[in-house]
Amino acid sequence: MLSKIPLILEVMSKEDCRSGSSLSEECYEFIFLVTNAHEDGVITLFESGGMNVLASQMPILPDGSHAMELAMKLVQLTVSKLPAEKVFVGYPSELSKMVSAIAKQFALLHNALKFEALHLLSTILSSSHSGVLHAALLSMGDDWSTRIRIGVIDVLQNRVVPAEKLHALVLAECVISFVGEEWLIGPATLPGAQSSMPDVRCILLVLESSRVEIAVMLNELAYLKYEASKNSPINSEAFLGKLRNVGVAFSLVERIIKLIAKFSENEESNSTFNICDSTSTKMIRGLNETIGVVLDYLQDAKDHGEKKGNDLLASVRIAGSYLAEAPDACNEKVKELLGYMLSVEGENESSPFHSISFLLPMLCQITMEDDGCKLFASTGAFGAVVGFLISLIDTSSARIDNCSSSTVFLACDTVLNFLLKREQLRFSLENSWSVKLLRALIRWTEDTMEPSVIMMASSICSLILDSTSERDLLRHPDFCADDVSALSQLMKRSLVSCGQDSMHDDTNSEADLYQIVTSGYSSWADRFPRIKEIVER
Repeated sequence: MLSKIPLILEVMSKEDCRSGSSLSEECYEFIFLVTNAHEDGVITLFESGGMNVLASQMPILPDGSHAMELAMKLVQLTVSKLPAEKVFVGYPSELSKMVSAIAKQFALLHNALKFEALHLLSTILSSSHSGVLHAALLSMGDDWSTRIRIGVIDVLQNRVVPAEKLHALVLAECVISFVGEEWLIGPATLPGAQSSMPDVRCILLVLESSRVEIAVMLNELAYLKYEASKNSPINSEAFLGKLRNVGVAFSLVERIIKLIAKFSENEESNSTFNICDSTSTKMIRGLNETIGVVLDYLQDAKDHGEKKGNDLLASVRIAGSYLAEAPDACNEKVKELLGYMLSVEGENESSPFHSISFLLPMLCQITMEDDGCKLFASTGAFGAVVGFLISLIDTSSARIDNCSSSTVFLACDTVLNFLLKREQLRFSLENSWSVKLLRALIRWTEDTMEPSVIMMASSICSLILDSTSERDLLRHPDFCADDVSALSQLMKRSLVSCGQDSMHDDTNSEADLYQIVTSGYSSWADRFPRIKEIVER
């Protein structure tokens, strides 16, 4: 029987399958039965040119036909039983045509085959080897992604079992990873079809479905951790499964947050689609509810003394993503939990790092206001961010050549914002933190000529020096005369070399920093005779 597969494939390649003839269906029936029954069936199909035949015929097979159903089963066998390198890397163009054909069935059908298409699309697009397929799909235009959007809408807006809705969310996340967040907004019907559904139907359904999934999954995770574990050990497989599910929903919500931020930054976006005020209000309400649920989960963890776990870290991440765009959202809960969120660690972390990174954009924003600075001081956020900044500077990836520059500068901006308001808040800098930060900033600038780095570091140093004296610093066991000399050179570079450039251009981003340095220097110079001597030499 296996030996007949090449012959049947040849017959199929010459058969006009548009009409769904009985011969075509019989050929597909034979190929499927033999391929499925024999251990070497799939490899025989593959090596006999099966991918080429399926790619050429699936786009023109009658929608919902038995032949189409069998063709999809053959694709499923191929991608599940053969090494991914053979299929995805060897036949990206052929596979992209199959994806488009399967996506059409997903959009059009209203029977069991629709869900087979959903599962198959999820399997293909979520493969770790789908990178080459990505390029092939993008070259085909957007018909395939529109079809998937229509299918996702259909599943999410109808009464189907929760597992299928989750599959639809997984598929949505896969498509977004290929084409971007704007896929969430677009036509909700196939070309030529009549529909009153708005272009924002998909994004609203995805947000609502993700919100429900997050609420359910976090509730079940909390039960497993704090209730079920009292009687028996946590079922790690069940826990990880729920964690993966909530991860999909978290990712989609983050994508929606990112998309809203794009439209907020530029209302005249290059996108074909725009979000009207009423839709934006609905989305913000949904996001507030979602983040409220996440913060409740973190509160529960805090009450149980839990600080370590990837579920907690993922919760901090999504909360940080939203609070960066809406710092005043869930205000009371954030005040209660900020210190705790900054202490959360991932499973493989020995101290908080990523949690601080996730919250940094929000912290930078709130430190522009007095009330935000009070919260920053009272929750221990200042010490957390300073420690984070020092750690960043001391990692090889954060050296100024690469610098992790956006994160380093964001941390610096946050510290700078706070230090500028320190006196109003009557916040006393601890000498140990001052010394650690001064020494880190010296290390950060020692091998660079980049004016933005020198000015940022010297601005923070100037504000720190304004709260102490040379004598007090030298009393600290970790600060020595060599540190004073290095600090002197940094201040001289900022006041002389970089400072002259800043004065000539008021629009230069370093001009404001230069003003901070010069104003500070005139205030504290007499308390630092060695620095004054070197600067004015």
